[in-house]
Amino acid sequence: MRRAQPVAPPILDASLSYVLAFVGFSALIILHELGHFAAAKWTGMRVERFSLFFPPHVWKRTRGETEYAIGTIPLGGYVKITGMSPHEELSDEVRPRAYLNMPVWKRIVVIAAGPVVNIIVALLIFVALFLFVGTTTREGTQRVKSVEPRSASAGVLKPGDLLISVDGVRGDSEALREQIGRHRCAGEQAAGCKAATPARLVVRRDGKLVTLSAAPRYDAKAKRARLGFLFDAGPPIQRSYGPGAAVTESFSEIWRVSTATVDAITRIFYDSEARKEVSGVVGSYEVTRQSIEFDGKRALNILAIISLSLAIVNLFPFLPLDGGHIFWALAEKLRGRPIPFALLERASVVGFVLVMFLFVIGFSNDIGRLTGDGFGTP
Repeated sequence: MRRAQPVAPPILDASLSYVLAFVGFSALIILHELGHFAAAKWTGMRVERFSLFFPPHVWKRTRGETEYAIGTIPLGGYVKITGMSPHEELSDEVRPRAYLNMPVWKRIVVIAAGPVVNIIVALLIFVALFLFVGTTTREGTQRVKSVEPRSASAGVLKPGDLLISVDGVRGDSEALREQIGRHRCAGEQAAGCKAATPARLVVRRDGKLVTLSAAPRYDAKAKRARLGFLFDAGPPIQRSYGPGAAVTESFSEIWRVSTATVDAITRIFYDSEARKEVSGVVGSYEVTRQSIEFDGKRALNILAIISLSLAIVNLFPFLPLDGGHIFWALAEKLRGRPIPFALLERASVVGFVLVMFLFVIGFSNDIGRLTGDGFGTP
């Protein structure tokens, strides 16, 4: 009979983790909108309202010419700048400070400020984690620890085999695992399907090099092809970083997360498996909450990734996203005169449909995970 594995007790009470996750998400929203707000003030635009969350509002207060408010729908926030639409009726006093009457470069600065702040937040969190926490890794020995019964490697690999290469690719255990995962089934990647081509394995067994062959099978839970064995992990290695190395590693992490985010969003339009991986606001919140409950360091890392992903998604060139406003402002600069508002409205409809498409997929997946197998956190 299989023995149950012990589960580490949560560090925080569940109710407190809900509050902290909410505070973390609210902070990302506030900082994003503060970027727009500060840039608008700096460039001389008139800011009518700064709102955390969406209406109906439960709190309002006016300071100077700006109304500050808190809404009841916690799905974002907004900064209302005078003159975002040409249909607004403006007095002679405020017309010169309207958004559309400002130079293109000022409009781009204001719109880009929100995503830029999110990128800076992610960078600061990554630097702090590398600098004050470091990383803990396990260097695999490339030696086979165990072979799963009835797996693709059963009867092929043996415990104690030292895996030298896969398909001619050498490297550490992670590199070899990635090479195995590159094998694909001939048709749809369904659970248990066999790869179209076998993996060629070179192992050292009893002091001799042996060449073996086994066809990986697709593991739906792992979302990659596997042979079904475990590497014998080495001892944990704690690595610390100085300021320079922490900054360098943080930029590398930003590049990795950014490219992965763009790739994931691109693939959802043609890959049904990729659509199943999309998460929405509910999923991101729940993953953050569970991470806070069990591990504060992991929670900070996830908040940094969410902040960076928020910036990347907002920079896609579709209205009403920030990137859409930047795209059409640049188009106006190149054209030498304003873009017809009717064209912008049509572009907004297309962009809105794409945004809703992402929202519906993410929300549907989140509901499925809440009622199913969960979000894969400890």
